[in-house]
Amino acid sequence: MTTSTTNDVLLRANQAGLFDGVRTSGIVGIWRTGLLAAATWLLLGLITLRWPNKEVGFSDWAFTDEFGYAAVAVAVLLAVLAVAGDRAGRVAQLLRPAGQWLVAAPLLLGVWEILTAKLGVLPTPFFAPPQSLIEVYSEDWRRLGISTGYSLRLLVHGFAAGGLVGFLVGATIGWSRVAGYWVHPVLRFLGPVPASALLPLAFFFAPSSYAAAVFLIALATSFPVAVLTWSGVASVNKSYYDVARTLGASEWFLILRVAIPAALPQVFVGLFMGLGAAFSVLVTAEMMGVKAGLGWYLQWAQGWAAYSNMYAALIVMAILCSSLITLLFKVRDRALSWQKGTVKW
Repeated sequence: MTTSTTNDVLLRANQAGLFDGVRTSGIVGIWRTGLLAAATWLLLGLITLRWPNKEVGFSDWAFTDEFGYAAVAVAVLLAVLAVAGDRAGRVAQLLRPAGQWLVAAPLLLGVWEILTAKLGVLPTPFFAPPQSLIEVYSEDWRRLGISTGYSLRLLVHGFAAGGLVGFLVGATIGWSRVAGYWVHPVLRFLGPVPASALLPLAFFFAPSSYAAAVFLIALATSFPVAVLTWSGVASVNKSYYDVARTLGASEWFLILRVAIPAALPQVFVGLFMGLGAAFSVLVTAEMMGVKAGLGWYLQWAQGWAAYSNMYAALIVMAILCSSLITLLFKVRDRALSWQKGTVKW
């Protein structure tokens, strides 16, 4: 009776598509969510190709046909992978967990396309259709790529400097009572001040706008890293130190091999918070003083009413932020592999 009930539940779950992305022998065959995704991408392609664009005072939106044919190509690819099932190999296994997103993405793009290029409900040039992004990436990729490179270099310099300073300050005040007495009040008083509020002073005293931007990003990064590192070091179980001292551990051993490893989960929380703060200051600094980067590109695009370029830069910025956060997650997983199962995120 119990076995029969379990089989019925598994059968209903399989019919509902709940096992998409789960490799279970005998259950996964044709990828039905993939077929649905292929249908939605095909619908997007047909809407783009067969529905004429609304005239908005110039010839037409460029790359409309290319966008439509690309959607149809994605639909064909997904249909092949869906029908192939397990025979599609690793590519299908990677795509299966994102099946619902592969359905939602063309629906959102379709709504965007209809409201802009097809009906003109959203006013131009403030709202451009999706194919306008293809035009920006194909014709302005050099300027956009250079701006991305400048932003990445600035972010790496500022985040690395701020993370290092914050870690050293946090570890010092967490370990030393004397340092905590003098530094902790200053940290509590000045730390919450937004780094962007110091923008005029930074650009006045720094030898260059680039140095001022690095300083501001480092300042925004260092505060959460210092506070979380201090908290992590200060909250280490005192029995760890007692055991280590009993075995003859030196002061440096207690710091480097006991306090800091035990505080690493808190340190990484501070780094995640610092990275978010660094992104916000990065854009502000590039808009106000630095003559290159994605923030500068956004301001330049807004000045020329090139809103398609602005949206393209925002997408690049989102990809850059997401990639760096993913990289930091990878580093955290590697550094805290010895604590796997004991740390909840």
